[in-house]
Amino acid sequence: MNGTRTLLLMRHAKAENGHGIQDFDRSLTDRGRSQAEAVGRLLAERGYAPDHVVCSAARRARQTLDGVLGAMDPAPRPEVDYSEAAYPADVDTLLELVNQVDADAETVLVVGHNPTVAQLAASFVGGEALAAYAPATVAAVELEVEWLYAAPGTGTGRLLN
Repeated sequence: MNGTRTLLLMRHAKAENGHGIQDFDRSLTDRGRSQAEAVGRLLAERGYAPDHVVCSAARRARQTLDGVLGAMDPAPRPEVDYSEAAYPADVDTLLELVNQVDADAETVLVVGHNPTVAQLAASFVGGEALAAYAPATVAAVELEVEWLYAAPGTGTGRLLN
């Protein structure tokens, strides 16, 4: 494939505060479930169809992905990597996970956590992404390189919502 690859960078949707439970096990709120479904509809309306997903293994990220894919109803379903490493990831670690995606994938969706997702998005979109990355925010980055070489400066992005 010689064309552009699309990297979708999404922060998980609104999660409960987590009093008395481990951060990793926090669930989405009702609002968060609605946000995830709204993002799925938005991505479908804009013609994005991820064929590979890198998703934090944290409960709220998995629930976000379930809502997104449930609203998109993609066929075929994308390959999903539920990554323990994506939960505490810094920008370099998240990029390494993207760099490992199969070269045949055209659109990759990353579902992760702030501040990392916002920092990675800002490296493609610009500094305004840092302030604007509320729960369920997603950016689309058009990369001009294979996944192995994806890094800041190898594509341009914009916030979708």
